[in-house]
Amino acid sequence: MSTNPSYETLLYEKEGKIVRLTLNRPEKMNAISIQMRKEIMAAMNEIENDDDVLVAVIKGAGKSFSGGHDLNQVYFRYGAGTGQPKERRPSQRVRLHGDDQLLGRFLRSVLYCWKITICQVQGLCVGGAAHLSFITDITIAADDAEFAFSQERLAFAGSNPVLIPLMLAMGWKKARELVLTGRTFSGREAAEMGFVTRAVPADKLEEEVERMAKAMCLLGRDAVAMGKANTHLAFDRLGFHDSLKQGTVMHALATNVRWEDDEYNFVRERRERGTKEAFHELHDRWRRLGIK
Repeated sequence: MSTNPSYETLLYEKEGKIVRLTLNRPEKMNAISIQMRKEIMAAMNEIENDDDVLVAVIKGAGKSFSGGHDLNQVYFRYGAGTGQPKERRPSQRVRLHGDDQLLGRFLRSVLYCWKITICQVQGLCVGGAAHLSFITDITIAADDAEFAFSQERLAFAGSNPVLIPLMLAMGWKKARELVLTGRTFSGREAAEMGFVTRAVPADKLEEEVERMAKAMCLLGRDAVAMGKANTHLAFDRLGFHDSLKQGTVMHALATNVRWEDDEYNFVRERRERGTKEAFHELHDRWRRLGIK
């Protein structure tokens, strides 16, 4: 097995035709930081340009796949949110360019990868991590994994970058419910809805992913390349590429919403109370209504 030590937030391990790409910030529940996004894009490029590789397994170190976007960086990455006097609001150009680079291009690097991608999900898989898990070719989850589009509660209310694929996978009524409420759903429910390929007992997860990865290695390299090309063309006809572009624009708009006095503003609460407390209060408001 060979490794690539150049990544700081990932473990890149190559064994034969398989690369195992591990999100490696377990102390932060593998929160997807700006650096991690850039490193995942670089790793996907490395995988694509290695003709020996057929399969990329994306997984998370520790108890959870990923807790989603790093909320310590939300809004700050546009160069705003400090609350300083006379602070300029980020321009639309800054928002759109940043989101295209770190959201759209990030998701496209996985969705349009020329190799077979498999996602292995245990524990939490929420927000941006749920998007990442959904756009791989095959997603295998533990029965008790916990998925949620929790970021929709921040400001987005349905402006999901993978909304069209979601609607196609599970129907628009169920997709709308999940992105409007941001509620948690289990790995088992995810499999029943078509959000993941299959769910297995947690103690069988690693074994099932390895079995599937080895099975994919039985395919020929050119056969995989042609199959992926056909898949990419199908994505385009179904509107997947447009969905990601639409999601990028909607994300930029959502970061510029006007908050009224009777509405919960995460950015304001984070500034006054800290990220952890602001995050918990955001979700406690839903829990008090019986929606986890």
